Amino acid sequence: MAEALAPAIAAAHLARSFGKFKAVDDVSLAVARGEVFGLLGANGAGKTTAIRMLCGTLAPSGGTIAVAGVDMVRQARKARARIGYVTQRFTLYGDLSVRENLLLQAGLYGVAGERLQRRMDWALERLELRADADERAARLPLGFQRRLAIAAALLHEPDVLFLDEPTSGIDPLARQHLWELVYELTAAGVGVLVTTHYMDEALFCDRLALMDRGRVIASGTPGELLATPLATALVEFRVGAGSDGATWLAARPGVREVLPRAGTLRVRLQAGQDAGDFVARTLAAAAEAGHALAAEPRTTPELEDVFVALLEQGEAARP
Repeated sequence: MAEALAPAIAAAHLARSFGKFKAVDDVSLAVARGEVFGLLGANGAGKTTAIRMLCGTLAPSGGTIAVAGVDMVRQARKARARIGYVTQRFTLYGDLSVRENLLLQAGLYGVAGERLQRRMDWALERLELRADADERAARLPLGFQRRLAIAAALLHEPDVLFLDEPTSGIDPLARQHLWELVYELTAAGVGVLVTTHYMDEALFCDRLALMDRGRVIASGTPGELLATPLATALVEFRVGAGSDGATWLAARPGVREVLPRAGTLRVRLQAGQDAGDFVARTLAAAAEAGHALAAEPRTTPELEDVFVALLEQGEAARP
């Protein structure tokens, strides 16, 4: 009973070093059953190293990992039977057909008999692979290869699913279908850990953790992270047609960054700048210089703004 109630993933003080380099440094996280947990960070932040340790393909240098109540270090084989893992790159067999790849994966996990037929039917229908069942995997488009990898990871009905950058390089419709499947799985009690660099996808997660240089520097629900106070204020302007407002704004004193958005310019100010004072001074200077600018009444931070600010704060704090 205790195992049945255990979280999908529980990791404490996880660490991994390669020589003197610490790829993952004292990371602790927990993922509940039926939860989508997002692990975010720039390339090299330690996300993939962490996920490889959590799913048992890389031994940790320190810390503990339990998956569905099973110790991943001491009972790795039993724990791996509880998980599905979809890597960033396609790692199935290109010379085998879709059907042959699925049958091979089923055999590795002991799926046989009536259950095998049921799971094969489910995979081919739910991932829309039936029309390509006899096609060599190497000949499939990237989006269909990703579908095949997910189908293979789910054949044995795992308790936990790891998705490492699952939507990278695939079209928007395929991304939507994948997230629909993720929600279908979590509704059935599967715990899902996903890494992604798409900020819109981060909002689909129940909770998030931001990694930088091997450590978790912030975590919480999307709403909690969006409420994080920013050291750099944000303002937004609408620009008249044909105006060179972006170049002019970027050169203004106190501006850290200008980010063009749909019909607006989002301006991130340098630390210590007062947003109201900056807007007033900028509108007056724009009118004098002949630039058609209008200030948006309220600028709401987005996750990308929060994450950039947190990363910069961490960078500034380093010796």
